[in-house]
Amino acid sequence: MRPSEYVDKARLWDRLMALARFGARDDGGVDRQALTDAEIPARAQMIAWGRELGLSPFTDAAANLFLRLEGHDPTLPPVLTGSHIDSQPTGGKFDGAYGVLAALEAVQAIRDAGLTPHRPIEIVAWTNEEGSRFSPGMTGSDLFTGTRQFANVLDDKDAAGTRLGDALAHILDADDGVPQRPFGFPVAAFVEAHIEQGPLLERAGIPVGVVTGIQGTRRYRVRVHGEAAHAGTAERHERKDALMAAVRMIAEIDRAALEPADTKLTVGLFEVTPNAPSVVPAEVLFSIDLRHPDDAVVDRLDARIREIVAAAQAPCRAELRQIQHSPSVIFHPNIRSQIAAAADRNGVKSQDIYSAAGHDARQLHYVCPTGMIFVPCRDGISHNPAEWCEPDDLFAGARVLTDTVWQLADER
Repeated sequence: MRPSEYVDKARLWDRLMALARFGARDDGGVDRQALTDAEIPARAQMIAWGRELGLSPFTDAAANLFLRLEGHDPTLPPVLTGSHIDSQPTGGKFDGAYGVLAALEAVQAIRDAGLTPHRPIEIVAWTNEEGSRFSPGMTGSDLFTGTRQFANVLDDKDAAGTRLGDALAHILDADDGVPQRPFGFPVAAFVEAHIEQGPLLERAGIPVGVVTGIQGTRRYRVRVHGEAAHAGTAERHERKDALMAAVRMIAEIDRAALEPADTKLTVGLFEVTPNAPSVVPAEVLFSIDLRHPDDAVVDRLDARIREIVAAAQAPCRAELRQIQHSPSVIFHPNIRSQIAAAADRNGVKSQDIYSAAGHDARQLHYVCPTGMIFVPCRDGISHNPAEWCEPDDLFAGARVLTDTVWQLADER
């Protein structure tokens, strides 16, 4: 009997709704940003569920949370499966949380089937995937894989001035008897289940997507330094208006990114100082998020963005800082074929799909064979309290994940 036959749809749904209570918003969404007090009881709940199943909890200096099912040979590198439990400030119930709780359901199904894998399986909840509080995101998976170094992130600060190092210490201190392990232990494979955050699977009526890869991205912060002045007395030609300089830059960058048509350009952060109606703005900080599947397109636009900022800054002064560069990745063909085969065994329709959004699986791709499973979300809406997934689709994805993880963990 396949372990996927022991996946319990109601149990998976009930756990999703239970986890959504931590950081619950009045509009039905979730505000459980990374390393906040709302995340402490959510971690405690994950640890409690794991301990009920006989799983051993571990963490590391980045507060990545692991729940380990021992295998017949505990010396072998484990199969990792999971996602993240932090959210956007106006997030939904399923982004990230589904991947962690589908992984928990997969392990429970394996246990309920009376099976023990050849190698260990570890459920993981990566720290600060979203990057809504500490930017950029993917902090936990970056540190685990060595993409970033621990010493280089400790002084990163959120909008309130809290250091990342202090926030990590606060979260780790709240864990109940969870031992720490060093970063970067060997991993046999990583499989991440996630909601699509796009409309393609729903439109096709397909419950499972076999993710082929993730498009490349570059993220920047641009700070424009001008000079505050009186709105009524300062002559236009003498002003150093940081806002007008920033607007010129953004408009030109927007025009540059119109081709090719599938380029994604977003300016989602915009801060004006002093932000007073009768004062010429002295400083502006804004973000740039650039994405495209073709690394050559991203690289070309990177050069153009730098040219535009340099050319449009006068009479102000601008500083451009790239905070993240993630090239496009293609996932391991063996993991993709394993996912497709698991879908076939379970009678679940699937199709290949490319991820337009970034995920922790991108970072794991550099250290082990990696793959992703997508399930539909209504109208493709995500990072929004209206985010919604049908229980049947979540169930189908969990069954496929269960068989995939079992096959990978029981290989000799």
